[in-house]
Amino acid sequence: MAKSIFRSLSVILLATVVTACASNAEPSGTSNSATGGAPAAINSNIKDGTIPASDKSKNPKAALSRTDTFIVGLTSAPDGKYNPLLGAYWNQNVNELVFSSLVAIDKAGLPVPALADKWEISNDGLQYTFHLRPDLKFSDGSPLTAEDAAFSLTVLHDPTYDGPTDITQAYIKGGTEYKKGAATSIEGIKVIDPLTLQVQTTQSSALALRLIGGYVIPKAYYGPKYKKGDLLAFKELNAKPLGAGLYTFDKEVKGQEIRLVANQLYYKGKPQIQNWIYKIVNEATALQNLAAGEIDYIAFTTSNTDIADQLKLLSFVDVNTYTTNQFAYLDFNTKSPVLQDKNVRIALQYGLDRQKFVDILYQGYGEVGNHPVAPTSWAYPKDVKGAAFDAKKAKELLDQAGWKVGAGGIREKDGKKLTVRYLSRDSNFDKVLIPILKENYTDIGVDVQFETLDYNAVVAKRNKGEFELAYFFYSTNDPYDQLRTYYSKSPEVPEARKYTNEKVDQLIVQSTSILDQNKRLPLLKDLYQELTNDPPTFILAYYKVLSATNSRIKGIVPNTYQGIVNQIDSLNYKIDK
Repeated sequence: MAKSIFRSLSVILLATVVTACASNAEPSGTSNSATGGAPAAINSNIKDGTIPASDKSKNPKAALSRTDTFIVGLTSAPDGKYNPLLGAYWNQNVNELVFSSLVAIDKAGLPVPALADKWEISNDGLQYTFHLRPDLKFSDGSPLTAEDAAFSLTVLHDPTYDGPTDITQAYIKGGTEYKKGAATSIEGIKVIDPLTLQVQTTQSSALALRLIGGYVIPKAYYGPKYKKGDLLAFKELNAKPLGAGLYTFDKEVKGQEIRLVANQLYYKGKPQIQNWIYKIVNEATALQNLAAGEIDYIAFTTSNTDIADQLKLLSFVDVNTYTTNQFAYLDFNTKSPVLQDKNVRIALQYGLDRQKFVDILYQGYGEVGNHPVAPTSWAYPKDVKGAAFDAKKAKELLDQAGWKVGAGGIREKDGKKLTVRYLSRDSNFDKVLIPILKENYTDIGVDVQFETLDYNAVVAKRNKGEFELAYFFYSTNDPYDQLRTYYSKSPEVPEARKYTNEKVDQLIVQSTSILDQNKRLPLLKDLYQELTNDPPTFILAYYKVLSATNSRIKGIVPNTYQGIVNQIDSLNYKIDK
């Protein structure tokens, strides 16, 4: 059985400084064995856990006056794709609350019942049978049945589907034929009865459970807008999502807030806190918002001792630290003329002092990263070494690639300067990274041009291939979560920035066709070695997450795999009055 299923990140915020430092550049090993277990801690003396509020009497009046509302701070606004089949990135903060999936994950990253209270997998690993809980309802009162789950899987197979889920990796029988237009239905998806869904696959896959057991949307609501081969009308409902999650969508004030209301029909019981608000806050003033009681929760992917010290001064908040399965990385545009040569990409890795970056930014809350999987994962390849900072090695590689030092110290080739475009954001992450990057890359003869944009604009330019470097954060439950973006046949990666490596493709397919993690490990090790030899991304750092919750909010204890949304028990989650 697959060890974990896909869930997106918890609420991920960039507030004040980013990333963390470690005692050495090479991450320590893993602790998640094939049978599960707690994630490994980042190699530092910063301990995971919660420091409870020391003086709740200091709680601001602005917070105490909210007796039925929980406000979560976000420093980047979603782009309105409120449909879990279509939306990615920041939209998932909303989608995870409005929708539910057949299968969820527990705090160890293992699959647990959600809308489906049990499932069976045949001995050959090719047939999945899901048994839904009785009397499930969507938030509008309509019944949630196996027909809705089958419809959701069908949409993911649409020929024009361009969302974040690569359902082809589940190998559902007849799925390819439907996607290519050779069939009007998907042979392998069968509704046995209103509470039973059976899915037949053509080959074993470690990804099948999490893909088939994903989010369910109501056919009665979305079906009339669904037209095979044309999702435009279907996407019109993104602004008015309807699901079976903890909360229902109320309204959005663009660039300011998203309001959600408790779902009275939620299958685990109505949440005791009536209103959930995502408030868009300025990164530089996020701590002030928390101190003033204007928000109740915020998390920092750029955790460090400065932030920790400031949070401890807020005696009315509970401060939580946990080792995350996330990492920060620079995306390489391998289609760019200057980065098509892998030696140039490797040179850029050797040429950047990531340890200095991590030391300044994370101050003990992170470590230098090398692979697109966190050290918390059972799949982390501790024996595969990355490119440590070595300016001399970087210069040698650029020389070999034909880029010779020209006028002003900038390298040239065929009359063109070695210039890379970096898509930056007005963030503390870049305030630390950019000076180091400019200094280090100037030293090895690389000219860097910076363009500062907001998050959605960065994504848009990235998808058009109008960049050489851009930074992002990612999390992995299964290693495939990030590896899928390197698969040349992935439908979610635009052609303008698609990475192509036949060996990588082959190893991705092979490593995901096996259910046994111990048998997947050697294939994944070979895969991570090949990605080191021909890098599509430049992993910067692994880190811990610091979060703060107003102490009047009970039942919020963020963790590695569930974040805050997926670990909420609707019965224990409440406001202390």
